[in-house]
Amino acid sequence: MEREPMRIREGYLVKKGSMFNTWKPMWVVLLEDGIEFYKRKADNSPKGMIPLKGSSINSPCQDFGKRMFVFKLTAAKQQDHFFQAAYLEERDAWVRDIKKAIRCIDGGQRFARKSTRKSVRLPETINLSALYLSMKDPEKGIKELKLEKDNKVFNHCFTGIAVIDWLVSSNAIRNRKEGLMLASSLLSEGYLQPAGDTSKAAAEGLSDTPFLDLSDAYYYFPDSGFFCEGNSSDDDVVLKEEFRGIVVKQGCLLKQGHRRKNWKVRKFVLRDDPAYLHYYDPAGGEEPLGAIHLRGCVVTAVEDMPDSKKYDVDNILFEIITADEIHYYLQAASSAERTEWIKAIQAVARTGK
Repeated sequence: MEREPMRIREGYLVKKGSMFNTWKPMWVVLLEDGIEFYKRKADNSPKGMIPLKGSSINSPCQDFGKRMFVFKLTAAKQQDHFFQAAYLEERDAWVRDIKKAIRCIDGGQRFARKSTRKSVRLPETINLSALYLSMKDPEKGIKELKLEKDNKVFNHCFTGIAVIDWLVSSNAIRNRKEGLMLASSLLSEGYLQPAGDTSKAAAEGLSDTPFLDLSDAYYYFPDSGFFCEGNSSDDDVVLKEEFRGIVVKQGCLLKQGHRRKNWKVRKFVLRDDPAYLHYYDPAGGEEPLGAIHLRGCVVTAVEDMPDSKKYDVDNILFEIITADEIHYYLQAASSAERTEWIKAIQAVARTGK
């Protein structure tokens, strides 16, 4: 009897429609031989399936302007499928496992989860994902600063010189010329973002190199809490105090509406100091749909909601009650994920402003 394909990874991703230019959140399941996507996690039948045999994957995919963390899967029949993750590390994890599954199919082997661990440096190349994590290390990584330029204050960012200096000191490169090439790769792959007119102009091709080894060229890590203050029409400007906190955790959850009591997939970003949980439409939009101030809140696991329209909610529900006694009901993808969110929110609520 032929065994069922093993589930390698599953979770919420935003998928671009095949016929219309619309993006919708889907529950996506990576199997050994293909990718299934469902309208809801509890659905028994998928809306579609993409065979992995003969497929190829491209990441990052920058075909959609400001839409970040997108990867493209091209099936054997040359049909393109576009998926968007909630954050950088999530995208890289999906891409890594899909690549491994495709290689296993091509080589007639079974997928082995233990072999997906990545090293900081490969024999003949550099692992950008691992390098990025080293750059973000709170102790040994690049220090995020508050920098001023042209009557603007850039928070949680760093200079181009600081990036190249760090690459040299960490022995990732032999000289600054190599550093420019490596930093340009990090920029094009989305591991670094330009902040301000100088670095943005270079990234758009108005300089000899996409990345600038200069003290007045500013950059930041995606989802680092970066914001810019000042009188400017620049897209960077964010004046709200609640966005200044460091991002602690992020990902997709189901949220129950306050009026209709229906459940919708939302992207959540948890920030500390000040303590806020913002939620967004995962299919698009840079502005949050709402914000939950967490200082003084209570967050607990919930086992049953008899009066709500619900999916399969066994051991995955939790509730946030704010200091103003507003109730928010959320669903995680698993019991373990629920525990992770509860612990993270509790920690932020105790220490954040």
